[in-house]
Amino acid sequence: MPELVQIGFQPSKSAIAGAPKPRASVLWIQGVTLAWMLVEFGVSAYAAVTAHSPAMLAFGSDSLVELLSATIVLLQWIPSMSISERRASRTAGALLFVLALVVAVIAVASLALRLRPATSYAGMAITIAALIAMPVLAFLKRREARRSKNAALAADAVQSATCAYLALIALAGLAINAAFHVAWFDSVAALVAVPILVKEGRSAWQGHACGCCYEPDFQIAPVPDRGMDGAPGAHPAAR
Repeated sequence: MPELVQIGFQPSKSAIAGAPKPRASVLWIQGVTLAWMLVEFGVSAYAAVTAHSPAMLAFGSDSLVELLSATIVLLQWIPSMSISERRASRTAGALLFVLALVVAVIAVASLALRLRPATSYAGMAITIAALIAMPVLAFLKRREARRSKNAALAADAVQSATCAYLALIALAGLAINAAFHVAWFDSVAALVAVPILVKEGRSAWQGHACGCCYEPDFQIAPVPDRGMDGAPGAHPAAR
């Protein structure tokens, strides 16, 4: 996919031998992410329900997936609860597809029924906060992903960057509806977010990060097979 820049890493010999222990900074960043996403999802869900806002539903949907993504990164270092990156990626991808469908149906129904979402100051406040917080978290996660050679953390950085894009879309819909009372713009903003959710879901399902961040030197590569002596490509049957 030349139009999409995949974020990942080329595994080094030390990374192949075993997953290194996480840096304290990684645990701190993921802890902050979990705390923030709980607040963000809670406020977004409240705003979506009380204001009947499809745009906030789309934003809250991505907040839920970001919460799942941050949790999966932490589960890598809990032996009793470890989950494979492939299963984690496919779970997140399937959830994004479902959420994209839900957002699209609600947005279209809102347009067809000519529903008028109410002004949501809580929604505008949380999206403004997300526009400040998520780019910072995405930058910190990309930096630590390069240092630790961790693909899951790199993918989580993409989730954070995508959250910022969706926050901007949701804020535009909420602000225009509040300032000019253009009720249909909220639903249009939600529909604009649907392709982003689908694209991100497809990338997650295929095991790639989406192209929200450009990192040409950070590519996912398959781990080569290793034989009994640890040499790449050496199989016992070939001896």
